[in-house]
Amino acid sequence: MKVNFRSSCMIASALDLIGDKWSIVIIRDMLLHNKTSYKEFMASDEGVASNLLSSRLKLLESLEVVTKNKLRSNKKENIYLLTEKGIDLAPIIMELVIWSDLHVRKYHTKMNTSGTVNMDKNAVIDLTQKKYRAFANQFQSQLYTN
Repeated sequence: MKVNFRSSCMIASALDLIGDKWSIVIIRDMLLHNKTSYKEFMASDEGVASNLLSSRLKLLESLEVVTKNKLRSNKKENIYLLTEKGIDLAPIIMELVIWSDLHVRKYHTKMNTSGTVNMDKNAVIDLTQKKYRAFANQFQSQLYTN
């Protein structure tokens, strides 16, 4: 995949790859809500358009942030799982949750409550990553291999 980077800045370069809102929401859905299928992503409250969802999933797969597989029991539906590279985004996702809880609530009073503001951030990140790995591992024996 060819990417045109805006600058040599590490932050801008990362944002050039995964900085769009839909990629982050997809990663959030996978990491925090255990979503694995196109249908589950489409059901998210944000209402992503199907063509955008499809293109973002392809992008995340090409960047090796997610893998696309099929279950032996259902070879029609794609199952998306985060790779270790994707799981490594947990600290960023959690920082966004914490920052939003602290600073966005005054603008959006009906926003969900995370309950993570007063928790040990590193412990929350570690637990989130461990839970996701355990969730993803349950699929390994069910995946179809060519």
